[in-house]
Amino acid sequence: MRLALAVLVAAALVLVGEVPAQADSIRDREYWLSGYGIREAWKTTKGAGVTIAVIDTGVDGSHPDLKGAVVGGADFSSQGSSNGQTPVGSDGSSHGTMVAALAAGRGQGTSGVIGAAPAASVLAISIGFGTNNTSDDQIAKAVRWAVDNGADVINMSLTRNTLDWPTSWDDAFLYAMEKDVVVVAAAGNRGSGTTQVGAPATMPGVLTVGGVDRNGAASWDASSQGITIGVSAPSEQLVGAVPGGGYVLWDGTSGATPIVAGVVALVRAAHPELDAASVINRIVKTAKDAGKKGADPIYGFGLMDASAAVSAKVPAVAANPMGDLAEWIRIYRRADAPAQPTATGTPEPPSSTAPPVVEASGPTDPSGELLPTVAQLRDIGIPLALFAAFGLGLILVLGGLFRRLRGSRGKE
Repeated sequence: MRLALAVLVAAALVLVGEVPAQADSIRDREYWLSGYGIREAWKTTKGAGVTIAVIDTGVDGSHPDLKGAVVGGADFSSQGSSNGQTPVGSDGSSHGTMVAALAAGRGQGTSGVIGAAPAASVLAISIGFGTNNTSDDQIAKAVRWAVDNGADVINMSLTRNTLDWPTSWDDAFLYAMEKDVVVVAAAGNRGSGTTQVGAPATMPGVLTVGGVDRNGAASWDASSQGITIGVSAPSEQLVGAVPGGGYVLWDGTSGATPIVAGVVALVRAAHPELDAASVINRIVKTAKDAGKKGADPIYGFGLMDASAAVSAKVPAVAANPMGDLAEWIRIYRRADAPAQPTATGTPEPPSSTAPPVVEASGPTDPSGELLPTVAQLRDIGIPLALFAAFGLGLILVLGGLFRRLRGSRGKE
């Protein structure tokens, strides 16, 4: 089944009006710069030389806070401009610009939005939510294009709304991981009615971001909770740069995600010798533990700490702490048809401006039973659901045959 993707807007993204752009009114709202070690990390690096691909609704590179940040782009919506800098869609068209500014905004001196990695570059990739193309193929093409055009980090503040994903994504995301690109995805927002984490946040190897409020407590409206979360970051009272030079306030993990993507860029700039797995490992291993001791389905490994991620002594690893997509494909696609090749024609869009959609299992089981692990959800839960569906269908067919047999005997 092919389902449309949704950019994490509406309830996931709460616009509360224009914010005056006086000298410090915008910058002062970025409480996460100091509270999460970002300013401290800037003493080492601001992300120069690293490129972040923003797969979203397009990025307005002419916004004063983003001038000089966008170095390339593409449109996969058939609605925007070829450089990805024309926001597409009706509702939520400003989403991509807000996301890009939180990742790599330049600001304007002491005012305006400055991103977590203000010296990093941005690839603006526009996706048309709500159009008539195939959204699955569109995302696959966008990921491959980002990799082929120099992305070191891919930010995905969107969701497919399902645990599983199409085989075309197997190829595209595996291509990104094999090319040493870090993929960062939003966990989604409970306030929008989300009941489960959706791909790409369920895919092995992806760094999934959950959200917290200004006090560092799990955000129950502006974040979903689930066992695939890797790290948590601010998702409430965020300030965003919108097309045309304005500003808005918004909530949601679609804002927390680019903050983490920016920190990933800082780590990549400070440690160019590390591969993607070790970069992700630095992010999760240096996170400040929150909630229950150790990784949990509410905070993941904890609250992001940019300074520690950049400067702490963390050994390199051989395996991605968020899982191995290649191994998952090897085991669970064996009986499937060969993966669909990535199309090269005009891609298709996600479908709506619906609120965020991403969550996995509930934060805590009231019965006290142990929750499944991330690996169990990804490696057992999805295949088990498929087998269950086939089993149910078989039972219904056999039941129908049995009733027909009994009916025919009754007539004899």
